[in-house]
Formats: sequence, C-alpha cells, structure tokens
Amino acid sequence: MSQLCQGSNQKPLEIYLFIDPLCPQCWALEPVLKKLQIEYGKYFTLKHILSGRLGSLNLNTKKKFENMAQYWEKTASRSGMSCDGTLWIDNPIETPYAASIAIKAAELQGKRPGIRFLRKLREYVFLDKQNVSDEDVLLGCAEEVGLDVEEFKRDLYSESAVKAFQCDVKISGEMDVQEIPTLVFFNEDVEEEGIKISGSYPYEMYVEIIHEMLGCKPEPHPLPPLEVFLRYFDFVATKEIAVVYDLPLEDAKKEMKKLRLLQKVEEVPVKHGTFWKYIDE
Repeated sequence: MSQLCQGSNQKPLEIYLFIDPLCPQCWALEPVLKKLQIEYGKYFTLKHILSGRLGSLNLNTKKKFENMAQYWEKTASRSGMSCDGTLWIDNPIETPYAASIAIKAAELQGKRPGIRFLRKLREYVFLDKQNVSDEDVLLGCAEEVGLDVEEFKRDLYSESAVKAFQCDVKISGEMDVQEIPTLVFFNEDVEEEGIKISGSYPYEMYVEIIHEMLGCKPEPHPLPPLEVFLRYFDFVATKEIAVVYDLPLEDAKKEMKKLRLLQKVEEVPVKHGTFWKYIDE
C-alpha cells in the first residue's frame, strides 16, 4: 500500500458518477469534482454514468415545468452554481432523453470529447436556457467543442448511442441508484463492495473515502497557479474557483477581477453569480 501513497501509473480506484445532464444538483457538484481530480486524480478514474432518472419524468405539464423552475432556482441560490429556472417556463425541454443520447453520441468520439461536450451542453442548458432537445442546438454544441459534426449527427440517430445510454440506465438499476448525483467508489479488490454516496457532500468527505479505500493518506497534488487552471478549463464559475482554491467567494471574485484588469479573463455575468472566460493570447 505504501507504493500507492506515492502514486503509481496504475490508478487503484474507480469512481462511478451517476448524473443526469439536466439535474442542477449534479451541476452543483462540479466544483468539488474539479478539486478532487486536481488533488487526487492520479489515484482514480472517473466514469460518468447517465442514470436517466430525471429523464424518466414525463415533463409535459405546466405544473411540472413550474415545479422544475422553482427547484432550479432554489438549487442555484443554495449551491452558487448558476442555473436559470425560467428555462422551464420560456423554453421547456420536452424530450429530456435527447440530451443523454447526444452525450453518448459525443462519447463515441472518445472519452475526453464526451466530457467536453457534457460540460458545454450543461452551460447551454443552465446558463443560456437553450433547448437541448433541438438538433440545431446539439450540433452547435458539438461544433463548439471541436467534435466531428457530421459524425456526431450520424451517431445522434444511431443504435450505438441508444444502446450506450440503455447500458448506463441498466448499470444504474443494477447498482440500485435511487438518487442523483450518486458516486460509487471501487478499489482493486473485486470481492469488496463499492462505497455508495448519494447526494452532495462537502469535499472533505470524498477525500476521506479515497483515504479509506487506499488504506493510506497520500499528500494531495499541489494546486496549479490560478492562470494555469483557467487556461485548462477555459470557462469557470467563481464558485468553482472558490472551492478549488479554498477561498471565500468574495476573495475568489477579487482575484478574478485582478486578472480581468490584466485582460487575462473576460467576466460573464449569469443569473446567479459570475463565470469567467479565459482569454487566449
């Protein structure tokens, strides 16, 4: 085990992250996941599983749209990760499954392109109030993250994307995932049960589980300079910066305003808080 604590090429842990792309609580977990991947990413691989739980709501009544709008607004106020609930009043998404199928179509071009597409799609939904069941919106998203758009368009209507999504839903059922987000931690011992954590918790709790499953307490990887972080992620919320760098929200905002004066970032106001776009030189 001591070798594990120095890090190794073999990542000893696997984390299954069960989400729905339209779930604001899953979106609210993004800051914690960024920090976890920076500080402990050499010890685990992260596998996104689309649970289909939100998609299973038959969202086609005015009352349900109003409830969804309220839920989004409450989650945004509480979490600091902006999402604009008026989407469900002004431009409601009537086929929620379309977003999940699109993510699976993007993943057919590789894990990294899939993750980039998932992030951009959530920005389209939560910040820009885009209807992500619309093909043109999905194609625009694919283009923006550098996917092969023609290939993506074909995959969008392919059996492969549908099967990949059905496979995720099946895994959710087999692991008895009742709530999203849920994280399930596995180590290399196939005999050992995974540790399942449903809902959102403070960063420290996830670190404790990693320590427990490794059987040791490795030193976290040092945080990169803020500019390096911004260049890598390109577009981030003040909340994400605050969580990753252990700063009060106001201090994170002050740091970003300094970088804005230096013309390193562009400020993007959203309904709840602010995002920052890195300016490539």
